[in-house]
Amino acid sequence: MKKRVIKSIFILSFAILFSSCAAGLTGSMTNSAALSSNNFSFVERNIKGMSQATYVLGIGGMKREAIVSEAKQKMLANSPLKNNQTLANVIVDFKYSNFMGIVMTVKCYVSADIVEFK
Repeated sequence: MKKRVIKSIFILSFAILFSSCAAGLTGSMTNSAALSSNNFSFVERNIKGMSQATYVLGIGGMKREAIVSEAKQKMLANSPLKNNQTLANVIVDFKYSNFMGIVMTVKCYVSADIVEFK
């Protein structure tokens, strides 16, 4: 009887602990350059940047705009733009993770293509 109670408590505690963990993804795509005519060429495809913020009980981290800006800055630091170049097919994805509603992590992924106009 005592083993059954302990086993039940252990299983219940385990279920509560791991049922409160969650992750979710959201994203959007914007086109920042008018690519309607054939006056451009792709210089580099799928360049990426990532930024992350962690919140404990809702305190800490950065605002959404700051996370996106930091990810974009990292992306452009790895692949700087030159004259007549711009970003196209810009994609912004967010991954939200939380653990027991106490610790929340927001990761922002920004990717784009670099095009050069003739």
